Amino acid sequence: MDLHHKVSINFFWPALERQIIIKGDVSKVSRQKSLSYFHRRPRGSQLGAWASNQSSIVKTRAELEKQLEDYKIKFENQEIPLPDNWGGYSISPISFEFWQGRPNRLHDRFLYMMEGKEWTSNRLAP
Repeated sequence: MDLHHKVSINFFWPALERQIIIKGDVSKVSRQKSLSYFHRRPRGSQLGAWASNQSSIVKTRAELEKQLEDYKIKFENQEIPLPDNWGGYSISPISFEFWQGRPNRLHDRFLYMMEGKEWTSNRLAP
């Protein structure tokens, strides 16, 4: 399988006319870091990770709540293990673009880029 390790994420706040675009290299967080983070989360969130197959279709809310209750019983009085499919990703940024909306389409855009070991910044035309 051909894997790509580049990512671009965008945060847009239309009411504020602001946007941030971050581009970078992405990598999967180690199992040990995932475990450490998982155990710092509230117990209810840990149980929720077991009860919810994230982004899968759930027929009813009651079904989801039943799964949570089942895991509460299963892991009662013990440390909750890290689910096999649970973890995260880390982004090492290579650029940040900040956009601020302005009248007449003369928006402010600033691009910060990693060049070698230093950040450079430039104003971009709207």
